[in-house]
Amino acid sequence: MLSKAASRLSGLASRKARVGPSFLTKPLLNSSVDMDSDIYSAPPILEPLYLALTPSLKRGRWDQPADKSVAVLDPTVFKHPIRRDILHLCVVHHRDSLRQGSANTKTRGEVRGSGRKIRRQKGSGKARLGDAQSPMLRGGGVAFGPKPRDFSTKLPRKVIEMGMRAALSAKLKERHLGVMTRLYWPNGKTKHLAQRIDGLGLRKTLFVSGEPVVHDGLERAIRNIPLVKLVRAKDVNVYELLKWQRVVLDSKAVDYFEEKLRRANVPTLPVPEPPAQEVTRSASA
Repeated sequence: MLSKAASRLSGLASRKARVGPSFLTKPLLNSSVDMDSDIYSAPPILEPLYLALTPSLKRGRWDQPADKSVAVLDPTVFKHPIRRDILHLCVVHHRDSLRQGSANTKTRGEVRGSGRKIRRQKGSGKARLGDAQSPMLRGGGVAFGPKPRDFSTKLPRKVIEMGMRAALSAKLKERHLGVMTRLYWPNGKTKHLAQRIDGLGLRKTLFVSGEPVVHDGLERAIRNIPLVKLVRAKDVNVYELLKWQRVVLDSKAVDYFEEKLRRANVPTLPVPEPPAQEVTRSASA
């Protein structure tokens, strides 16, 4: 008996020596994860975007020439990934809000007429009928017809902001986005402004002004020009940005969009300070 027990203990000892400690035989957690994978890599640092200025409608005395100036755009606003699903949601949301929902039909209880039974229930050889307002008869009510309703839908604010970033980024990527120093016109004459717009090739353009009150001369002059529209930055939406072929912002509109849509948690490179005579800085990254 003692010899059998001794041989059993010696066999267990030799087996432990071959296998090693028990905690080393268990697989290590996350041992197959590559340290160079995306979960360990730092987020990319975005560089500011530089865009040549579009010549102004009317250059002021102290405005820098457009060919010697550039606009610095925030990459978190104007270099956002193009999300077609988000753009579709924003467009549908806006168009739903435009629906009047005023369609209205009368039911058999609302149609004018007597409630007398047309004919007796049995014995006539015809189908049974009630009053003349039955939906089966000409001039009767409508069964399950439309009634006034509200077609507007709800969309989270962050989704709408993402749609604005995607729309502005899509216009910039397509090279259909321009930036002017300011939107100004001295008088309300439509003829001269139309000639200036044609000279710049800015037909089918949406002009977006960041001013709280648009200049009265520009607003009156541009009102009668076809294929051109002027809106304020706080009134523009994703549908308008996508509808128009070209979008032109002024410097204050750029500042407004960057203030409202900037993402603070994305690292960006600082903008170098160039001489004020050469570059007009519309916004910092």
